[in-house]
Amino acid sequence: MNFVSTRNNAPAVSLSQAIAAGLAPDGGLYVPEALPAPRTLAPADSLARTATTLLTPFFAGDALEPELAAICEQAFDFPAPLQPLATPGDHVLELFHGPTAAFKDFGARFLAGSLARLPRADARPLTIVVATSGDTGAAVAAAFHRQPGLRVLVLYPDGRVSPRQAHQLGCLGDNIRALRVAGAFDDCQAMAKQALGDVELQAHVPLSSANSISLGRLLPQMSYYAHAAIGHHARTGRKLNFVIPTGNLGNAMAAILARGLSVPLGRIVLATNANRVLPDYFGGDEYRPQPTVATLANAMDVGAPSNFERLRWLYRGDDAALRAAFTSQGVDDGEIRDTIRERYQRHGEVFCPHTATAVRVLERLRASGQAASGEDWAVAATAHPAKFESVVEPLIGRELEVPPALAALLRRPAHAEPCQPSFAELRDRLVNWA
Repeated sequence: MNFVSTRNNAPAVSLSQAIAAGLAPDGGLYVPEALPAPRTLAPADSLARTATTLLTPFFAGDALEPELAAICEQAFDFPAPLQPLATPGDHVLELFHGPTAAFKDFGARFLAGSLARLPRADARPLTIVVATSGDTGAAVAAAFHRQPGLRVLVLYPDGRVSPRQAHQLGCLGDNIRALRVAGAFDDCQAMAKQALGDVELQAHVPLSSANSISLGRLLPQMSYYAHAAIGHHARTGRKLNFVIPTGNLGNAMAAILARGLSVPLGRIVLATNANRVLPDYFGGDEYRPQPTVATLANAMDVGAPSNFERLRWLYRGDDAALRAAFTSQGVDDGEIRDTIRERYQRHGEVFCPHTATAVRVLERLRASGQAASGEDWAVAATAHPAKFESVVEPLIGRELEVPPALAALLRRPAHAEPCQPSFAELRDRLVNWA
């Protein structure tokens, strides 16, 4: 299978080439020339086997095809359980049982496994430039830590991630560097994209991406949605609908692609925080990137979601069809706090701020009848609440138990370098990385 740019001004490439490059040379995002033909997927006993089956058509004929099963076994070696919530028919898909307690562990580990297996003629290390609004950078850093021939430069908005997220970003060292940027996530993302698109810079420092613009992260994220939906359908005969908290649209795009492969997923509703680019667009406004608003759900603080370009590609630029296919709702900080507090008081359920945005949207859907009785719904739980103890613990009135893997990272010393939101400064860091 070949992959092309969303902007249609770059040569078609193999999947390995797309994964290695990250961003297409015309600045677009890589997408398959066409989605594979729908297939009937049977329930599998492991998430890794579901991933292998689902991803096989994308890897057909590629240099990584013989390695796919091994990559999946390596990346998907922790569970993503679908758990019932207190409301009948409601569930939570727990995606936070990996090394850094966030859903991004799945895609980051898959990407690291893929890049580590790709032959490279260049003896220089490949530098992964990753902009993060909180969880991506930690997952990528952990996945690539001490990988030979690979190094990672993480850019994150200083003061706009949780203390534990910031600690994770700077605690590994070795081949990992963290820059705390005096700006917003969109500044970090713009700097990373400019670096990846700079041909002269790439001649001096080979670069790739690990944001959700990378197919090596996006494609494997389809797997946990498929595994949950296929298993649920086998047990109940019903499709599983999803509310997905989203910022850069990568996680939601993975679910949308999975549904396009005939996985028994029903409706997909996009939950955002106070950054309302998507709710405004799906409500009928023109798509307009906006300055980022800082919120409690900081990993979703995105004013220019990169993967919107892929979503438009999937619907051939037909805004009317796209708006007819999805809805999006925003949740402000007051509602996030109320949801965390009330769900704990009523049901003993504990959510991170990002998951709480999706829970609040699902509550609205149930109350309005848009999620009918008899329909089954799931919320994607994107991070463990212990990563956001400064928000969650005061609302529930108790300390949260820290998962062992996260606790181990928090025991390490951490350091991040200050950086201005300047491409010139980023370029200098990359060129002069000793």
